[in-house]
Amino acid sequence: MFDGQERQMALKYNGAQREEYLNMIGRVGGHWLDVFDGRPEFYSAIYWDLFTGMWMHKAPVKKTDVLGFMKAVKSPHTAAKYVDTAVRRGILIESDNPDDARSKLLALSPDMKQRLDGFLDAAVSEVRKTGRVLDVKGPSPEEP
Repeated sequence: MFDGQERQMALKYNGAQREEYLNMIGRVGGHWLDVFDGRPEFYSAIYWDLFTGMWMHKAPVKKTDVLGFMKAVKSPHTAAKYVDTAVRRGILIESDNPDDARSKLLALSPDMKQRLDGFLDAAVSEVRKTGRVLDVKGPSPEEP
């Protein structure tokens, strides 16, 4: 498709199942907006990658290493703009690195950690509910 070659893959699910998946993604997106009190500024794949990467890492991260969390950002300068916005908004906390005075550490604020925990609970609930609905809407190719 993008390289001029057409790719055909065998489809496993019916239209109703695919539609239900998109409905679930929309509900999960709504929960993501709730994390930020409905403000769409942080409704982007870049912030998704940054904040979920920080959540998964669990420990403070060198500021220079967070670029690896933002898959769509290749420039350190651009990544720094996103990080600086999150720090200014109190979503990320910046601190001195006790092991290297030349670098800074970043961590999720306690409030953001709690908000992400709640978001992930809601997202997992949506996945579980949707799985049950998908089974009703059509066969599951994973089961014989």
